[in-house]
Amino acid sequence: MTQLVDRRSQTRPVPDIVTELPGPKARAHIAFDESVTSPSLPRVYPIVPVRGDGLMVEDIDGNRFLDFAAGIAVNSTGHSHEDVVGAITRQAGDLLHFSASDFYLPIYAQAAAVLARIAPMKGKTRVFFGNSGAEVVEAALKLARHHTGRQNVIAFLGAFHGRTYGAVSLTGSKAKYHAGFGPLLPGVYHVPYGSAGLDELEGRIFKRLMPAKEFAAVFVEPIQGEGGYVVPDDDFLPRLRRICDEHGILLVADEVQSGAGRTGKMWAVQHWGVEPDILLTAKGIASGMPIAGMIAKAEIMTWTPGTHGSTYGGNPLACAALIETVRLLEAELVENAAVRGEQARAGLRALAERFPRIIKDVRGKGLMIGIGLDSPASADAVTMASFQRGLLILEAGDDAVRMSPALIVSADEIDTGVRLFGEAVAEVDASR
Repeated sequence: MTQLVDRRSQTRPVPDIVTELPGPKARAHIAFDESVTSPSLPRVYPIVPVRGDGLMVEDIDGNRFLDFAAGIAVNSTGHSHEDVVGAITRQAGDLLHFSASDFYLPIYAQAAAVLARIAPMKGKTRVFFGNSGAEVVEAALKLARHHTGRQNVIAFLGAFHGRTYGAVSLTGSKAKYHAGFGPLLPGVYHVPYGSAGLDELEGRIFKRLMPAKEFAAVFVEPIQGEGGYVVPDDDFLPRLRRICDEHGILLVADEVQSGAGRTGKMWAVQHWGVEPDILLTAKGIASGMPIAGMIAKAEIMTWTPGTHGSTYGGNPLACAALIETVRLLEAELVENAAVRGEQARAGLRALAERFPRIIKDVRGKGLMIGIGLDSPASADAVTMASFQRGLLILEAGDDAVRMSPALIVSADEIDTGVRLFGEAVAEVDASR
């Protein structure tokens, strides 16, 4: 069995758990954290990270973990990639901040040109930068209403678009995100995800509730993220594109979690040959720096100066990280995501044959991998059993877990992650 080692020290294996979890320093910090931070933060398990390198994360007690969560699919080039750190450091030496919302910041336009070049749309596009996925969802919602002159929008059950008011109104993954915050944004209609939802859209929404000509946009995750890493049937996105074209509705692809190379193509919509009118990206596009992009066809971006902006969106450091990250993605990492994703799913399918009581489904594209389990309790138990073995994964949907390692992941790291996951599943299976 190949033993992974820390890429820097070359002396310690990864993972390497040296204390109980959480360790004594971690317990002390968690007590401090919980005394000063908002109780709204949904912590998954008690890790207190202090250093990362590639797919290795070290906690405050010196325990080392193999990270198959990547900051919720954010750290596409791994932790502290030297080329990305170098780009940020060079930019920091020149200019830390200058608001591109009010002035002509050169690196803002340069980063926008990079996204425009790799956009999955034909023809000219323009780019707006925010700080987070939720911010560009809000921007797209405003732009769609402004451009079309229509008020209503369509979203899908199971979708996660963020927690700000417009974004959470579109979100349909968990009722708790809406509880206590109403009234939410009016004019949002939800239908089931997939082709059955389009039947409902055309057969019920347009005929019984609101004419199609009253809708500004459809917001869709090409592959649902928090909803369970759900891959739609092959006709879904092409048919959705046809419906939008027929009725003059803008198609907004929310690729905040699926995009930037994770699925083995630069954008998930490219698996189905669909061109959106607006594409949203954030996680993974700048290796962990806070930046999000709204890419829109130029003829749609018809709003005027002052209608939208952002003080920090597209800040110099994040733009430098984005430009370098895209270079790395194009050089080799998108292809690596496709190859290593196939390897991971093959290993996970073998586990499904060994543990049919627990593992019900293995799905995904590239390194956006979902594993459907038999119950929510199993998803929680397998996640925690993996954590105790030094493997970081996350739950998704009602009864699934997700693997989203950095796109630099090696074959040996995939094998190790699948092995540790198998041990966690075996523990849960044996406890039945």
